[in-house]
Amino acid sequence: MQQVRDSLLLQEDLNFLLTNRLPRVWLTRMMGRFSQIQNRHVARASIAVWRLFTDLDLSEARQREFGSLHACFTRELRLGARPVDPGSDVMVSPCDGIVGACGHVEGTRVFQAKAFPYGLADLFGTEAAAEPFRDGCYVTLRLTSAMYHRFHSPAEACVEHVTYISGDTWNVNPIALQRVERLFCRNERAVVRLRLPDGRQVALVAVAAILVASIRLHFLNVLLHLRWNGPNEIPCDARVGRGEELGWFEHGSTIILFAPKGFTLCEGTVPGARIRMGQRLLHIPSP
Repeated sequence: MQQVRDSLLLQEDLNFLLTNRLPRVWLTRMMGRFSQIQNRHVARASIAVWRLFTDLDLSEARQREFGSLHACFTRELRLGARPVDPGSDVMVSPCDGIVGACGHVEGTRVFQAKAFPYGLADLFGTEAAAEPFRDGCYVTLRLTSAMYHRFHSPAEACVEHVTYISGDTWNVNPIALQRVERLFCRNERAVVRLRLPDGRQVALVAVAAILVASIRLHFLNVLLHLRWNGPNEIPCDARVGRGEELGWFEHGSTIILFAPKGFTLCEGTVPGARIRMGQRLLHIPSP
């Protein structure tokens, strides 16, 4: 048993070394350029290599062939592949993902992993932006590299503001989350603030990671990436429907959904659970 534990620890250390001790920003930029190469043979070879290391499943993809690795990363799904829960008293998952830390916000402090707290002001950029979620509720959803990479609105809402915060590109896997303090507050991210029809705010924080070349938001005519110089605060006025597509990552990463006080986790929203976009995630309390 001790040998098994020692072997697992060694594997974790090697994983951390390989993914987080390399020139992350340089690799991310190179991956962005490589993924854009328009050549079916390069795309097929790249996808074949990708499949050697992940459980990549393209059976739900709308396309059968991809002209670039980027097209495969950002693939659309067949119509009906992700039914959206019709309950008006719940917010749905904005993406496919594995549930990480989740639960109640302690004042304005949450956890990325056990014993690794971070402040909402650090994540959102200001105390004022964090205040609506004091004592609220949150769910962290990690997208692996093989998953569907598009994300959607968790409810009918109006997108009011986006804050883009440039940063590092640490890996966001569980190994790194247990070793790097305030990791989500260090990485490149987009804070998308939405207002529900009853006036309450929710926030969706898209956190990029190593090899994530950019974050695309459909309601903004810009591509947010490591060389984006601003403006960092972008007012919006975009009405979105429940389950409507908001944008995509170009590789696996993390979405953190925040809701104000009174919202609670749905049954099944527990650490380690695999969630699909459109599944119920949070209960919406009466105003």
